[in-house]
Amino acid sequence: MTFKLGKLVAATIASTLISLSAHAQEIPLDRVVAIVNDGIVLQSELNARIDTIRDQLRERDTAQPQYSVLRKQVLDRLVLDSLQLQLAQQRGIRISDRQLALSLENIARQNNMSLDQFREAIVAEGKSFDTVREQIRRELLITQVQRSVVNSRIRVTEQDLLNYLESDEGKATSNPEFNLSNILFAVPTQASPAMIQEAEKKAKALYLELKSGKDFAQSAISYSNAPNALKGGELGWRKLNELPLQLSAALKNTEAGTITPPIRTPGGFHIIKVNDTRGGEKVLINQTQVSHILLKPSEIRSNAQTRLKIRELAQRLQQGEPFAQLAKEYSDDPGSGSEGGSMGWTQNGQMVPEFEQMMNSTPIGQLSEPFQTKFGWHILWVQDRRTQDVGTEMIENRARNSIRKRRFNEELENWLREIHSQAYIEIKE
Repeated sequence: MTFKLGKLVAATIASTLISLSAHAQEIPLDRVVAIVNDGIVLQSELNARIDTIRDQLRERDTAQPQYSVLRKQVLDRLVLDSLQLQLAQQRGIRISDRQLALSLENIARQNNMSLDQFREAIVAEGKSFDTVREQIRRELLITQVQRSVVNSRIRVTEQDLLNYLESDEGKATSNPEFNLSNILFAVPTQASPAMIQEAEKKAKALYLELKSGKDFAQSAISYSNAPNALKGGELGWRKLNELPLQLSAALKNTEAGTITPPIRTPGGFHIIKVNDTRGGEKVLINQTQVSHILLKPSEIRSNAQTRLKIRELAQRLQQGEPFAQLAKEYSDDPGSGSEGGSMGWTQNGQMVPEFEQMMNSTPIGQLSEPFQTKFGWHILWVQDRRTQDVGTEMIENRARNSIRKRRFNEELENWLREIHSQAYIEIKE
């Protein structure tokens, strides 16, 4: 738990707790293990997090690292958590009870449980559901502040988008996914050549041990400087275009079980393990080139009058009047109306069900019968159909998201190093 305290007050409390503990050993008192800007980290927090990590390692049947190593990693993580939670408070970021409830329900669903069953399972393990609930709230807060700050530092220009779309990677309609774990030997931004060589030396030595059978998850907990170290280095499922270029290049055509030699990135040296792979197949989308005329009922035109008017337009179209001309003159859809009714290439999921049903059942080159949706009365002209890997807009959206995701992980590491280096941190031994 993080308290809003000045450094002097926090230090005074820490000193008082230690002093009281020394003179009253029979009374179990908490103590401060770290002062972090205006917050503190308590021994009880550290113990609870260490116990949680140990439980997770036992569940995954992963060997336990030495206590001193685990303690340092957990304390480092709690310090970073405290800094991020303080920033969330400064920015007024909150997690509502509704958001928290939805997250808890989602976690329960992932474990094939109802929320009540999930609560009972937590209690059965001897844990407090309220404590778990608040820990999840903290994690949501940290995720929220990371997204808020890091995304604001990322810029995707039109040139970035163009470069991506022109690359082989950007032209791919579907990329394979890799379930990855990583170990990072971090290198500071202003590292000397000697520091870089030392990090590379450690990474290469560990790589050889991993190839000889050393446990990857335990090694990540013991040695990795990445934010996911305490999860055994697990990154989850990632596409190549969501990873830094150096990592995606090294992982092309790799198979499950592969452990890469150390890979140099701006953040340091990565060792990547490919836990599993999936996907890589094309995703084909059926698209229809369609135009429409929309007439909306209004205060001066009833629904019955609108129906009569759309039927009149249908007759004029059957008699050969140009669709585009009538759309520009009569359509109440300002966007497509100015374009002669053209809606371009559309696909299922973009329109209301009644529209899609009529669009899909009307033959190419034909006009639909007048029909009604919640927007009003329509006539469609189906001009063509095609099967595409993805539409242009979808490609661009995916490209922008991929660029952002790729840069997010790098920028997150940079930002965490920055706030750590700028903070007042005092570790109490």
